[in-house]
Amino acid sequence: MLSAQNAEVVRATLPVVGAAIGDITPIFYRRMFAAHPELERDLFNRGNQAQGDQQRALAGAIAAYATLLVSENVAEPDDLLSRIANKHASLGIIADQYDIVHKHLFDAIVEVLGDAVTPEVGAAWDEVYWEMAKALISMENELYRESGVEPGKVWQQLVVRQRTQESPDTVSFALALPDESTLPFARPGQYVSVAVRLPDGAQQIRQYSLTRAPQREYWGITVKAIPETTSEDGHVIPEGEVSNYLHRNLFDGDELKVSRAYGDLLLDDTDAPLLFISAGIGCTPIIGFLHYLTRTESDRYVSVLHADRAPSRHAHRRELSELVDRLPGAHLHHWYEDLGVRPANDTTRAGRIDLSEVEVKPDTQVYLCGPLPFMEAVRGALVERSVPERNIHYEVFGPDKWLPS
Repeated sequence: MLSAQNAEVVRATLPVVGAAIGDITPIFYRRMFAAHPELERDLFNRGNQAQGDQQRALAGAIAAYATLLVSENVAEPDDLLSRIANKHASLGIIADQYDIVHKHLFDAIVEVLGDAVTPEVGAAWDEVYWEMAKALISMENELYRESGVEPGKVWQQLVVRQRTQESPDTVSFALALPDESTLPFARPGQYVSVAVRLPDGAQQIRQYSLTRAPQREYWGITVKAIPETTSEDGHVIPEGEVSNYLHRNLFDGDELKVSRAYGDLLLDDTDAPLLFISAGIGCTPIIGFLHYLTRTESDRYVSVLHADRAPSRHAHRRELSELVDRLPGAHLHHWYEDLGVRPANDTTRAGRIDLSEVEVKPDTQVYLCGPLPFMEAVRGALVERSVPERNIHYEVFGPDKWLPS
């Protein structure tokens, strides 16, 4: 907790710092990468940096954390910190790196705010940073302990046992240890980081949900190749570096550098009804949940809703249907933007997901995964139907720019 004096300073200066944080974070990253180019080359996602996604995510996290610290009658920021800590653990972040961030972040704050950063203001925001950093370091060390590794030592070499084309732009990989021994423990809904060395020598890291998590002979991940696109303002967004590298270069028998499993999108272990809602490649953690439920012979009430562009683009389409068929209390509904010549029916419809006709039982635990606009729209529809926000869980691929209250 912040000291009373510093809490008052932060509360008073939060509007100014919050308004400037979007200017501060790009300068922070520029300063840090100039001093430590190895971080940009081998740790941070260059695509997110180029598009500004990482900067916006950091700005949102700092502002949200500071707001929670100085607000009265609000919950502790555990959910916000847990999501960040799990991401950091999957990257192998260690405590010493927080000193690097501190120096360049505060240099950037002074550069932007100038004389407004008095010794009193600087001390107050310094305490905010270290409150957040110490909490994250503690969480990350606990995650490392649970994984049975030293802090930061999360990497292992796995071998591709099987590559499967799931749809025109998605490929799944079954990954195992080279000696075929038992893989480390993983929970359904978690993800792993994958690190590849690109032709220019840079190591780039991405996270992929485990579709086959607790099956410890092998893990399953699915990778969608991200194409080059053009934004509404005409800006060209390059293709995904890692996803396309894996599509073009990773085949049966090849090795891949993979982290331990992390992530806090964990399945509720009560008997509450479950509602899984996904779009596109967001089906991957849902597939992991369903494998777990079928293996444990669950009889829970489960509704599975999935949206996609077309049946031909739907990765894991057959697997999803087969898993639902194996669960006595499960129901599956599809929505496709383009059904082609297929007729609509009670379980397969044209258009976008419509929750108005979907039964949501009391105490249902909801799990969302898909593009950010999709999740925001679905979450809003659920809240309108009086689903408690605490019952809505989500996974974001990439920087978490959505910080729901």
